[in-house]
Amino acid sequence: MAETPNSQIQEINISQEMKSSFLDYAMSVIVSRALPDVRDGLKPVHRRILYAMHDLGIHADKPYKKSARIVGDVIGKYHPHGDSAVYETMVRMAQDFNYRYMLVDGHGNFGSVDGDAAAAMRYTESRMSKISMELLRDINKDTIDFQDNYDGEEREPAVLPARFPNLLVNGSTGIAVGMATNIPPHQLGEVIDGVLAISRDPDITIQELMEIVPGPDFPTGGIILGRSGIRKAYETGRGSITLRAKVEIEQKSNGKEVILVHELPYQVNKARLIEKIAELARDKKIEGITDLRDESDRRGMRIVIEVRKDANANVLLNNLYKQTALQTSFGINTLALVNGHPKVLNLKQCLSHYLDHQRVVIRRRTEFELRKAEARAHILEGLRIALDHLDEVITLIRNSQTTDIAREGLMTQFNLSEKQAQAILDMRLQRLTGLEREKIEGEYQELVKLIAELRAILADEEKVLEIIRGELLEIKERFNDERRTQIVAGGIENIEDEDLIPRENIVITLTHNGYIKRLPVSTYRAQKRGGRGIQGMGTNEDDFVEHLITTSTHDTILFFTNKGKVYRSKGYEIPEFSRTAKGIPIINLLGVEKGEWVNAIIPIEEFVDDWYLFFTTKEGISKRSPLSSFANIRNNGLIALGLREGDELISVRLTDGSKHIIIGTKGGMLIRFPETDVRSMGRTATGVKGITIDEGDEVVGMEVLEEDNDILIVTKNGYGKRTPASEYRIQGRGGKGIKTCHITEKNGDIVSVRAVTGEEDLMLITASGVLIRIDVAGISQMGRNTQGVKLITIKENDNDFVATVAKVEKEEDSNDDETGDEAGVESTGEDLGSADPIADQESSQVSDSDSEE
Repeated sequence: MAETPNSQIQEINISQEMKSSFLDYAMSVIVSRALPDVRDGLKPVHRRILYAMHDLGIHADKPYKKSARIVGDVIGKYHPHGDSAVYETMVRMAQDFNYRYMLVDGHGNFGSVDGDAAAAMRYTESRMSKISMELLRDINKDTIDFQDNYDGEEREPAVLPARFPNLLVNGSTGIAVGMATNIPPHQLGEVIDGVLAISRDPDITIQELMEIVPGPDFPTGGIILGRSGIRKAYETGRGSITLRAKVEIEQKSNGKEVILVHELPYQVNKARLIEKIAELARDKKIEGITDLRDESDRRGMRIVIEVRKDANANVLLNNLYKQTALQTSFGINTLALVNGHPKVLNLKQCLSHYLDHQRVVIRRRTEFELRKAEARAHILEGLRIALDHLDEVITLIRNSQTTDIAREGLMTQFNLSEKQAQAILDMRLQRLTGLEREKIEGEYQELVKLIAELRAILADEEKVLEIIRGELLEIKERFNDERRTQIVAGGIENIEDEDLIPRENIVITLTHNGYIKRLPVSTYRAQKRGGRGIQGMGTNEDDFVEHLITTSTHDTILFFTNKGKVYRSKGYEIPEFSRTAKGIPIINLLGVEKGEWVNAIIPIEEFVDDWYLFFTTKEGISKRSPLSSFANIRNNGLIALGLREGDELISVRLTDGSKHIIIGTKGGMLIRFPETDVRSMGRTATGVKGITIDEGDEVVGMEVLEEDNDILIVTKNGYGKRTPASEYRIQGRGGKGIKTCHITEKNGDIVSVRAVTGEEDLMLITASGVLIRIDVAGISQMGRNTQGVKLITIKENDNDFVATVAKVEKEEDSNDDETGDEAGVESTGEDLGSADPIADQESSQVSDSDSEE
């Protein structure tokens, strides 16, 4: 295009123009819309709403005015944006569940914690709250700067005097361009005490400040778990805290437990929370809820969750914390405008900037009052001169033709200023009385004292601070209330919490259908071999205990699944139930997937470098990996070993790297080899062949063999035996092994292979849930190719069988003579406890049938 001499067209780079325009827009959003000022803690819209109400005279001691009138004034004079945005902001300022100290006193429907919207602004009325008056106190005493509004026809405050530290007291939330702020509310008295502490000791540390300001205080109450998140946020300006609802568990007269929710985490919608709980209960993701209702009223919040009689309310509550908004996190990001620039602030900086602002406010107010006092004293000095020369003044005024001549005459004759001369001319005759003359003199003397005081304040920084302290203490006395949010030591994954949990031995059981629980190891008492056992837990017809281990509440529990994945939990994180309760679904504790189940549970006290985990699969593949490889496991688990198609992980054992390994199969074969035959491999490796199995056979157990161990075999029909490990010669890995048991229809296939010393107890659990605890030393030692003796009586007509075998520590002071209900034993009418260990024993002269590869 040809350029004309007077062309107004300019060629610009579109890329540079986009960058420049977007930067201008971003800064406008940051400074003029989304971020609060560190001095008064307000965004422009909040400041304009409060100033408009102040300007309209809608103070806390005046009648309410229609909200629509206020909104109209705000958008007409100061805030050229949508009326709905302004009204919604004003509504939040009037909601006691959003603001810790409400800045607007609302009259009418201003919404609810259930998420109900406020009524339209034509229906509601508003006025300033008493505490918001303190944000604007002294605004007319030249304490802050004013600026032009958007069209230059009005003046608006650039910041409010803010006679209390509103940024922390009420907090702030905002999303700008490329940055966001999320400041939690705090308790007024604590924050004021923090400002006072800085005013007395500018070098105070954040740690010392945290003793005064312990943490956020939310309007809805609730509980903050742990102090580490608070400390990080106060030290760096960024952090995250965990919030929990305030609940109590109540025992009803019929024995059922009820969970009562009285306070919710900040900004949680109560109606949506109840819907979520109902949805989880309906989908059976959380089991044990029989009724759910909202009994909240004007006296307070009350959500009632009734718990099934056989369920544990504490466990149910933990699952609700995990899966619903009864527990949430609050990300703290203390971003505010400092001198017009966004800055992330720590606790001390927030309080220091506020204190600096108050210094400016008090100095400017003092200067304003000094100017006013000096101006009045100047007038009074002129009046005093006039009264001292009254006859001359009257004569001069009477002889003057005009007011201007009289003013000039007074100024010339008595050396007065123009303002003094005008004040004399404006003086009423009643001021000439003796009493009025005394009042003028008294007022002048008081002003002289006031001027001296004001000048002393301006000359002494400590006096400025004393005034700030006094006025802050006055506000604290008027508006302070009790802290609402409780701060408890420790969190779910915090060591402080673990220290509060007693260290004790526990039994952890996991059923075939995936129900897990823990209970004290002392729950079970030893009985004689051959007894009928006690009812170990309540099970469904198609469920039975599959895994049982003894450990400590402080140990880390590793869960290995059939798919070769590993998950972790602390012992105390597994919920405790009674002996007959079935527990909770393990999917509520671990992130196991559909079609995945736990095949091995390993308790770990410490992840040391020179220990290993030894793995064996159903097809006889073995692998050895360093224990340290499993120290850090995500919530959704990690791959523990690679599996071939169709294979499954059967067993995992902990070893020191120098032991022998035994692997036994369902068909009665067993191999023994040094674990060093399997080299150490990475966590995701598949492994090498540990035992070669025949078609139709599969591995049922793998153990680490210690010195003086016996090998314990238990069969499906309740038979078992101990065989000295010396009868199993050492072979190379990958062989078929040698025969370990004579399998018949009477005793059934092998279900368990265990290495024992004779100083343990053995727990046998049947598919129907019957459990018996017997002394391993009472089980006969026999040769490899024998059938064994009866360990537990299996009901022939119930299709019952031994499902799980576990070793536990020997119980001290066990009472072998307990019978009937007193010991929890099922009476059978026969003396099964005195059975001869040889009575069911097959001939031990059957020749061994060794088979090696």
